[in-house]
Amino acid sequence: MKIENICLDVTQLIITAALESKNSKLPLLNTARIKIELMKKLIRITNELNIVPNSKYLELELDLQEISKMTNGWIKYLNAVR
Repeated sequence: MKIENICLDVTQLIITAALESKNSKLPLLNTARIKIELMKKLIRITNELNIVPNSKYLELELDLQEISKMTNGWIKYLNAVR
């Protein structure tokens, strides 16, 4: 349930950032980045505790890595334009 709530928080933060002005995006994206990293750790723990099958864990981990790369790229772009 905690992972689901964090996932919803990240989704909300990213959608909000997309709709905000350039100056307001960065704090939202930084918060999203932290929550994404937390989600990655929690997913890893569920795998280590054998709560999630290995195949599902790998799928989730790949998705989270891609989301993380995209978010970090957006942050890098915003920092470059400043």
